[in-house]
Amino acid sequence: MAFTHLHVHTEYSLLDGACRIEKLLDKAQEMGQKSVAITDHGVMYGVIDFYSAMKDAGMHPVIGCEAYVCRDRRDKSYVSREYSHLILLCENQTGYRNLVKLVSAGFTEGFYYKPRIDYKLLKEHTEGLICLSACLSGDLPKLLLQGRTEDAKAYALEMQALFGKGNYFVEIMDHGLPEERTVLPRLKALARETGIPLVATNDCHYLYREDAAAQEVLMCIQTGKTLQDETRMRMETEELYVKSEAEMLSLFSDCPQAVHQAGEIAARCQVTFEFGKLHLPRFPIETGETALEMLTRLCREGLRARYPDQADDPESEPSARLAYELDMISRMGYVDYFLIVWDFIDYAKRNGIMVGPGRGSGAGSIVAYTLGITQLDPLRYQLLFERFLNPERMSMPDLDIDFCYERRQEVIDYVARKYGADHVAQIITFGTMKAKAVVRDVGRVLGMSYASVDQVAKAIPFALDMTLEKALDISPQLRRMVDEDVQVARLYEMSLALEGMPRHASTHAAGVLITAQPVTDYVPLQLNDDVVTTQFPMGTLERLGLLKMDFLGLRNLTVLDDAVKMVQRGH
Repeated sequence: MAFTHLHVHTEYSLLDGACRIEKLLDKAQEMGQKSVAITDHGVMYGVIDFYSAMKDAGMHPVIGCEAYVCRDRRDKSYVSREYSHLILLCENQTGYRNLVKLVSAGFTEGFYYKPRIDYKLLKEHTEGLICLSACLSGDLPKLLLQGRTEDAKAYALEMQALFGKGNYFVEIMDHGLPEERTVLPRLKALARETGIPLVATNDCHYLYREDAAAQEVLMCIQTGKTLQDETRMRMETEELYVKSEAEMLSLFSDCPQAVHQAGEIAARCQVTFEFGKLHLPRFPIETGETALEMLTRLCREGLRARYPDQADDPESEPSARLAYELDMISRMGYVDYFLIVWDFIDYAKRNGIMVGPGRGSGAGSIVAYTLGITQLDPLRYQLLFERFLNPERMSMPDLDIDFCYERRQEVIDYVARKYGADHVAQIITFGTMKAKAVVRDVGRVLGMSYASVDQVAKAIPFALDMTLEKALDISPQLRRMVDEDVQVARLYEMSLALEGMPRHASTHAAGVLITAQPVTDYVPLQLNDDVVTTQFPMGTLERLGLLKMDFLGLRNLTVLDDAVKMVQRGH
């Protein structure tokens, strides 16, 4: 395999990487490269999007991460704030699972300014991983820059022993930085002395050399600085772009094998994802029944309560409809799903937590109606079950459940206790830099006055699907400002370069994931304001066949609950 970039930061290195996945693929294909890696800083947010886009383009994806490593992940005192970088690439499925464990622990156990792991944890999860010594922020280059040659040699040999011979590589880069020019011959000498192979990479943060300015603005947004601030964090080079194989061979003409090594490593990395296969948790049953037997019994009991005059007649419409739905649910593998939903709704009702009547296509199910999940008679209103569940449209059933806003968390906590806290997580969502927001962010970074930026932002029409290009076409005021004011034109062009990129991660208002095995057997986790969430958003989890539930907190239910209690107290 030809040269492959093994050190790449996509837009999911939030407010740092500016390599949009789709455009990254286009650039790689333009240069004839058949493979690319994803190694975002401390996270795996974009792994599935990247994998899918690569496969769709007929390219070979390499899954990885640039981890933050410290001496003790549990030490969160000021003196332990320093960390180093390390590139970890997944050679196989075991490596992927280990990387998920490491990245998750970086947040849940080691987060202190950054999601950090330590060497003790790393030692437990090296199988299936290939390690590169990283950029100037790696421990190996740091030791060599400090003149501690013997310590560096001992460290490199220790890492080789940790990962296994042939799984640890000395990473070399040349972006024209003085420190790189100093450490590069030392890295090469160390590789010769230890026999540890070299691999050449470029620390890719953007696609083209001319994108360096946009990436600098991105970092200013992250750090709250302006371009005029001389103390701001900045990249002292414009070489952090996706280079061609010829450029890499020119940079490392004295060691072409290090360039070819990157392609050989990429060829070894063979991680695959299976989409569409269900991984539903099992509902715990203590009665000795099968899940289908229990569901059928509960539905029959509900049928007698809902249709007392027809429940015992197997030929009646309610009985026939129930039999049809139960058969369909069983054949599609969703029996446990209905029991899980029934159980936490039953818990809420037994504990005085107000629950909504159900909404959406789930109201067309007589199973949901007889279980008390919904309160609308699907027969009376001629609602179709097939809109909710249809064997010709294989998608997960989706019951949106409303709870009292103030007590919603009690239901989530119940689910965590029942299935295990490590089997339940809330779901991440990403805030993106939309048209108006990106203009305000970029305007601040460029040092423009609030009034000037506000005028530009207000010239962008309000619409959910509004983009800067569309705004320029339909807003004469915006067009005039861009055409007549050089500063506004620069603001527009820079905003256009960053529009749509993810800006921050937060917690989905309703989504909760419940898994059969611990969540980290499937997806990486992180912390958002002390809430454990997945690193993959809702749509990705569904594609992976995982069970996502919507626990919606509805203020109207809280108001109604308060009103009922006030009436009861008054009478």
